[in-house]
Amino acid sequence: MKTKPLTLGHSILTMTSRDPQAVAVKYKSGNKWEEKSWKQYYQDIETLGAALLSMGIKPGDRVAIMANTRYEWSVADYAIFGIKAITVPIYQNNIAEDVEFILNNSKARFLITESRGPLKTFESIRSKCPHVEKIILMDTTHSPSENISWNQLMKKGAEYLASHPGCYKDLCETLKSDDMATILYTSGTTGLPKGVVLTHLQAFSEVSEAFPFAGANPSDTSLSFLPYAHILGRIEHWGHLYIGFTMAYAESLEKVRGNLADIRPTILVSVPRIFEKIHSAILAQVQTKPLKLKLFNWAVEIGREVGEYKLSGQILPVGLLAKYELAKKLVLGKITEAFGGRLRFAISGGAPISKEIAMFFHSAGILILEGYGLTETTAAITVNTPFNYRFGSVGRPIGDVELKIAADGEILVKSAKVMREYYQNTEATDAAFTDGWFHTGDIGEITQSGDLRITDRKKDLIKTAGGKYVAPQRLESLLVLSPYISHALIHGDQKKYIVALIFPDQAAVTTLAKEKGIKFTDWNDLSKSAFVDELIRHAVADANSSLASYESIKKHVIMPIELTVENGELTPSMKLKRKKLDQKFSTEIEKMYA
Repeated sequence: MKTKPLTLGHSILTMTSRDPQAVAVKYKSGNKWEEKSWKQYYQDIETLGAALLSMGIKPGDRVAIMANTRYEWSVADYAIFGIKAITVPIYQNNIAEDVEFILNNSKARFLITESRGPLKTFESIRSKCPHVEKIILMDTTHSPSENISWNQLMKKGAEYLASHPGCYKDLCETLKSDDMATILYTSGTTGLPKGVVLTHLQAFSEVSEAFPFAGANPSDTSLSFLPYAHILGRIEHWGHLYIGFTMAYAESLEKVRGNLADIRPTILVSVPRIFEKIHSAILAQVQTKPLKLKLFNWAVEIGREVGEYKLSGQILPVGLLAKYELAKKLVLGKITEAFGGRLRFAISGGAPISKEIAMFFHSAGILILEGYGLTETTAAITVNTPFNYRFGSVGRPIGDVELKIAADGEILVKSAKVMREYYQNTEATDAAFTDGWFHTGDIGEITQSGDLRITDRKKDLIKTAGGKYVAPQRLESLLVLSPYISHALIHGDQKKYIVALIFPDQAAVTTLAKEKGIKFTDWNDLSKSAFVDELIRHAVADANSSLASYESIKKHVIMPIELTVENGELTPSMKLKRKKLDQKFSTEIEKMYA
């Protein structure tokens, strides 16, 4: 085989030689979970690759994918890889302005999308995207003449393969490690997205080192639900190909809980927001029932004690083991069963996870391994492992990764995992590197044990009028530990004190108010009540209890709205768009300093 070993092309072409009994993927069709073998998976990839060739896609062409996480997404990505074209992923919930920018900046020739929301978004800016020649719809069996359905596309591919056998395989075999694989656009928390160029070398370097380092193996099963426009979701999808574990596609974020029970994954790749929401939902269920809360707190405390023994490698005392078995039977086992009951570990990335939340789940028997990386580093450059983990750290460097801390505390990195460039943005590329070291934009330190600890985003650090530096993400993560707070935004740069905008979790607060017998007409009425004011004051006080005086929250305002991606307030990966929010709520912020 001519395939270079440092590309995922080799993994694609060896799919047919894998265990014929092994399940490669699972996905829901109607009310039934369908399965495909590695051979069937490859045949779909090859057929789609041939279809793209038949319609004129050539090596180096860009093909955009804007869709929810699903089997067809994976097939399309590997089909594009194999014909040496370039995948341009777009978040399915991206605002039209960003979709327009990405399509035009990348000059994507084809767009593979869905007939629901994503197609509607594209149609609103279609006339402004002259480079897009064809639209392919994943979720339709037949399309109007201007679009092509998935079934029509696969039929084209089968016909082309019959007359051009080996067309896909022959191209895939010539993939080189320095060929461009994909352009991933950053979320744009502070401005327009930047296109991160990743070659096949970066993709291969990451999956060949990160997944084995974390302990994934071919017998594992994952439930995939992160968007593949997010580098962490994309790495799960590439890692599944390289390692050979079974990957099931969640029906949607709303149905993840039920899908976890169906699939019973052994590994899980997620972002902190998912664990925060599960944590909040659990607390909300027990906090209104005193006896249930007392039993819950006892079980969690027993779990914490057991967790400390595990962390130190000590043998559990017999008495504590007996209590732990009872705690699992009465409380903790229900939490592990919520994840399917087979989870060996979960990987969290994309943003810092609260140490308290990680320790909470650890007490229940759910090990969350936090890693650290960026789109520009092809996801993880450090990660905790099941055999070496420390809560509050993001683990040790993997593979060829070299780290150093700059004089101002910024984390710098050298690795084959670091991007080649920002697409058509020489100025930004040059600014990101110094003597071959990539500037991550994050502040951190390397501990005595060799683990990396992240403090905050460099550009997000607040410097108070008193000259003290405050990390807003840490304060925000403490606030959202409350099951009644959905988001929080911290301010205080060049000010005498720290303030916060608090966005309540409307569903959780409304449910609690009804259980307490609070009278209200609607959310607008409830949000202004003394009940909500007291609820949020307690949450702020809890956060302040673990903060130094200079970083404690002196004033806050309750915002009676929910932040959304559609309104441009959150990135598609659910991060706060700080600049946009600062501008939008400048009046409320300034009032707290009046």
